Amino acid sequence: MRFFGTTWVGHDGGYGLRRAGVAAGALAAAVAGCLVLRFAYQGLAVADVGGFVNALVVVMFAICSAVAFRKTWEGFTRRPIGSAAEDSLRSLKAIGFIGSLLAYFFRSLTEAPGEKLRREEYETARSQYEKRRGARTGNPAARKGKGGKSKRK
Repeated sequence: MRFFGTTWVGHDGGYGLRRAGVAAGALAAAVAGCLVLRFAYQGLAVADVGGFVNALVVVMFAICSAVAFRKTWEGFTRRPIGSAAEDSLRSLKAIGFIGSLLAYFFRSLTEAPGEKLRREEYETARSQYEKRRGARTGNPAARKGKGGKSKRK
């Protein structure tokens, strides 16, 4: 949502262009991350650490990316609860950054990432405001006192 400002509310102010830019940027960053990981893997091959370590690194990045994708995707539909479990996954999500970037890319194809969650919160807050505002209409000094009589004569 940080790239969209308030354009997600009315889908104005270049919202579609921003969404396309975010999707392209996330995909480009994921591709660049894959290239960096490939160079790291080639470094392991040059060091001749063995097939077991190579397979372990590939599996580790695949699992971390899958977990990061899932947690990032869930973050678009509900607020994180801020528990210790979420904090302990922070390093796992950093290792699997490609999964987070891909989740961001796929979500930007349909909406601004996190837009649905923010829209629900916005509509709830707006309806609560309207309800509070509607209850305060009129002049409080002109309201009727006890017994149905007006205070003013």
